[in-house]
Amino acid sequence: MHIRRPLRPTRPLRTSGVLLATAALLISACSAGSSSTTTSTTADAALAALPRSTPSTLSPYYAQKLNWRTCGVPGFECATMKAPLDYAKPGSGDIRLAVARKKATGPGKRLGSLLVNPGGPGGSAVGYLQEYAGIGYPAEVRARYDMVAVDPRGVARSEPVECLTGRQMDTYTQTDTTPDDTKERGQLVDSYKKFAEGCGRRSPELLRHVSTVEAARDMDILRAVLGDQKLTYVGASYGTFLGATYAGLFPERVGRVVLDGAMDPSLSARKLNEDQTAGFETAFQSFAKDCVHQSDCPLGGAGTSTEQVGKNLKAFFQQLDRAPIPTGDADGRRLGEALATTGVIAAMYDEASWPQLREALTSAMKEKDGAGLLALSDSYYERDADGRYANLMYANAAVNCLDLPAAFSTPDQVEKALPAFEKASPVFGEGLAWASLNCAYWPVRPTGEAHRIEAKGAAPILVVGTTRDPATPYPWAQSLASQLSSARLLTYVGDGHTAYGRGSDCIDSTIDRYLLHDTPPAKGKRCS
Repeated sequence: MHIRRPLRPTRPLRTSGVLLATAALLISACSAGSSSTTTSTTADAALAALPRSTPSTLSPYYAQKLNWRTCGVPGFECATMKAPLDYAKPGSGDIRLAVARKKATGPGKRLGSLLVNPGGPGGSAVGYLQEYAGIGYPAEVRARYDMVAVDPRGVARSEPVECLTGRQMDTYTQTDTTPDDTKERGQLVDSYKKFAEGCGRRSPELLRHVSTVEAARDMDILRAVLGDQKLTYVGASYGTFLGATYAGLFPERVGRVVLDGAMDPSLSARKLNEDQTAGFETAFQSFAKDCVHQSDCPLGGAGTSTEQVGKNLKAFFQQLDRAPIPTGDADGRRLGEALATTGVIAAMYDEASWPQLREALTSAMKEKDGAGLLALSDSYYERDADGRYANLMYANAAVNCLDLPAAFSTPDQVEKALPAFEKASPVFGEGLAWASLNCAYWPVRPTGEAHRIEAKGAAPILVVGTTRDPATPYPWAQSLASQLSSARLLTYVGDGHTAYGRGSDCIDSTIDRYLLHDTPPAKGKRCS
């Protein structure tokens, strides 16, 4: 898929990249630290959690001890865990994975470790833990659990996939994804080829081993190393696919697992992209209905239909395609159609960002100042003010292109699919259809395929879906809940991407009750 964003705290989108270590500091930031207390998991606890069926070649990984050190963020400890780069050949080399935790604060009985993942693929779980989950999850949850995160292989601090320089990525993000003629179509194809070639040249061996299945197997090693008999986990967005994959591989080791903003593993890449396109249209319709009742809406006033709001935005995108506008960017970037579209899409993830979007659109449409939309786009891509990109989009492509066969193999296939995508979203359909071509030129063949996950024998799993979620449409949650043999579906009737921690007391209390007391909700429970 083209767009799977990590879960964000409920607040307007940041106008710069998240506060994570740069690539050069990924491992050292978690392994250096001061000379203060150093702890480790006991060998006895790790061995007790070692699955009986574990091959002897993997036993050293399951029995390893983590050397915890302070890592620059008060209250958190970091360590490096080893996993086999290739599970088919465990002795051929290791990959180092960055792990962080915040110990349970008490005073109640400790329930074990709670592993969190914010999605992406490519979102930093360690960054998410330190910025939000470890300090923003409900106090009672943090009191009873050690809050833990591991950056998946190829992501952020865990030997990140690298593809392009900052300047090259600037060029890539500005490439027109709604080609008007053969020349522009060729330029778009060339940009996808250069992106893929850059990844293949900079991370040739790693690209073969960043699949979701491998990341799920890494999580089982971490579960054992932490001394937990079963995995307790909260995964958001793509993190639900990671969690469901774990449940399919290790159903007997499933503890209390929350899958929030669920994905459907049974769908092809083409279907996932088409469904997500419709999801962004649903979110935009919700934004449009709200916008026309606001005094600062630049897309129409009271009485303007949502269809006309969409036409007005599309017309603005087409103007930018012909004549990009200034942004005041130090690197000279102007706001064209591609960056503007990304900026609008970024704001669809959280209704708290709608005022920011209205302001940015007003500045761009009426004052010819593209700075606001550029800031939204930069936040989406995790580009900082110095022109450096986090590896989010590199890891995103690497995982997606390995997990599923490409949605389209040729530009002609995209052309034939355009009517379906434009029907799904008159505003975003064309651009998202062409964006679905990005895996066609990938240097590594996919190792996964679409499949149902039943996880027979697993403990009750809580699947959460939001009715107007743009990135993980609600029908995906319904489908995943119907596949998992032990799933309970919890529905949030509302806007935005994912539901936990977004302001619904009903959602939060239901999930907290499950995590703290192992009490899943009644079937069919809905919240607003």
